[in-house]
Amino acid sequence: MSRLGVGPEGQFDTKVFRRVLGHFGTGVTILSSPVGGEVRGMTANAFMSGSLQPPLVVVSIARNAKLHHHVVHSNLLGISILNTTQEPLSRHFAGQLSEGVRPRFEFHCGVPVLADALASIACEVHASYPCGDHTLFVASVLHTELRDGLPLLYFTGAYGRLEVASHAQQPANVDWSFEQAPWW
Repeated sequence: MSRLGVGPEGQFDTKVFRRVLGHFGTGVTILSSPVGGEVRGMTANAFMSGSLQPPLVVVSIARNAKLHHHVVHSNLLGISILNTTQEPLSRHFAGQLSEGVRPRFEFHCGVPVLADALASIACEVHASYPCGDHTLFVASVLHTELRDGLPLLYFTGAYGRLEVASHAQQPANVDWSFEQAPWW
């Protein structure tokens, strides 16, 4: 068992901390921003909803990431949630370039998002907040799209897929009604 804490030299153990954070399973997104007539992007899993009214999302981008500079200057941010067939795109935007991977983007409200993503969100940066070596960007949602499919997942440094059981495979004695769920 690994424990998070101070290392032998009195330093915080960032390697253990990174491993701990890797145990939070997430979806995989591609963040994108327009740069002149081109698009720049990066793979990220630090994404969350911020507000329903008004519709806001939050992403965390390292200040030393190339995309950080582009988002600051364009004030535009695309978020593409990947489906199970798009692992090669995730690897591509994580810097593992490979032959044959040709990202296709479409634009909504001037914001690039990946064509054929499971879901996409075109945003304008509303506010930004320094957060250690990252910046939290709060973005106003301008446009959304949703397609059928299952999400690409990431857990402990590996990609995975969601296994969805059909309703017929559920035990007959289980009541899935909301009234029965005390945690709601």
